[in-house]
Amino acid sequence: MEEFKSLNRRDFIRRITLGGGALAAFSMFPDKIIAGASEDFIKLTILHTNDQHSRIDPFPMTDPQYPGLGGFARRASLIKKIRGEEKNVLLLDAGDIWQGTPYFNLYGGELEFKLMSEMKYDAATIGNHDFDNGIEGLVKQLPHADFPFINCNYDFSGTAMNGKTIPYKIFEKENLKIGVFGLGIELDGLVSKKNYGNTKYLDPIQKAAEYSHLLKKDLKCDLVICLSHLGDRYEDKKVSDCVIAKQSKNIDLFIGGHTHRFLDKPIVISNSDGREVLVVQTGFAGIKLGRIDYYFSHGKKKINNHSTSIKISDTNNR
Repeated sequence: MEEFKSLNRRDFIRRITLGGGALAAFSMFPDKIIAGASEDFIKLTILHTNDQHSRIDPFPMTDPQYPGLGGFARRASLIKKIRGEEKNVLLLDAGDIWQGTPYFNLYGGELEFKLMSEMKYDAATIGNHDFDNGIEGLVKQLPHADFPFINCNYDFSGTAMNGKTIPYKIFEKENLKIGVFGLGIELDGLVSKKNYGNTKYLDPIQKAAEYSHLLKKDLKCDLVICLSHLGDRYEDKKVSDCVIAKQSKNIDLFIGGHTHRFLDKPIVISNSDGREVLVVQTGFAGIKLGRIDYYFSHGKKKINNHSTSIKISDTNNR
């Protein structure tokens, strides 16, 4: 790796864009290579969670599958550590924040929203279990969330949620514009009608095309993220992140939920133009924190990415 540290900007770009060996090295050791030419590149770190399901405390050590894993306090410490190390960080959640432990039964989601606000989440989308206390129950807790809820395919007209969500948001990090739009799963047959009321489900494929074009082409975002609670993939033809990714043109990344899939590495999909789209998800219950590092030139051309998931345990902060 020492040879990369001595490269000037022109040679560095030539090596990573033309040399197959150099590209492989970049994929394996992105931070080591970038460290030698940090003035020439912008690093964007995206942290993500999904399907937290009110799991405030770690799993007990007696749990047969996840002994001692998870916990909001440990996650908060890990996020704080990463923010101290990285300049440009986004923290996003893909829904189903609620339902799964007595904390939700006792406090109705207030605690989850307050703790996520303490962790400074940038945005979240809405999952089906976030309707478990009904529309009124969701509206009641929104003042405790110091972050926006993003969704473009639920029409809340005629409900108490009308005007309480936004279809997309643009985040600016250094010289980058990151556009995020949100999609939710069809509620009919999954959630009791009395809980979602007059909420209308709009075609997520159509809405994804509409808002990704707006963000990428009209608003000139450098990266477009779909924050989704559709599920990553299914055995049948049910709409999912992978289904939309294949048909898409302007989406770079799906941060997903609902299917509780532990993806240590992203699913890589070729979109309708043959470009790479990543689909990520981090299981459930806050057991892991997802992380994606994107690298851009100062011309804002996406150079590469590196994705992983970090297991939340008592060793994170040692």
